[in-house]
Amino acid sequence: MSMVRRGALVIGVLAGIALFASSAVPATAGGRVFFGVGLGFPFFPYPYPYPPYAYPTYAPPVVVQTAPPVYVQPEPPAPSQPQYWYYCPTSQAYYPYVKDCPAGWLQVVPQASPPAPAPR
Repeated sequence: MSMVRRGALVIGVLAGIALFASSAVPATAGGRVFFGVGLGFPFFPYPYPYPPYAYPTYAPPVVVQTAPPVYVQPEPPAPSQPQYWYYCPTSQAYYPYVKDCPAGWLQVVPQASPPAPAPR
């Protein structure tokens, strides 16, 4: 047998096995079987292939821990400066009622009015 006939016979036998194997797959499998022979060489457009892709490294997540809220009672307001009334001894009256005082004004701390007596 010549080499050409022997090669054709081998290809025919392989094709027959492929047909038989593809027809033997159950219909429920839904797959196909392909057999083939390929000739080729790796083709890289650059003189070397790309390096493998490096997996990215991720920084750990930032965790901010806050202290629990603390209630701080506000301080009582500072005592206010006493309000002064201005008395004119010449006219014997206080400021809003007398506009001018030739003798000069006297600074007077106002007296709290006494509480009214309780009714009997």
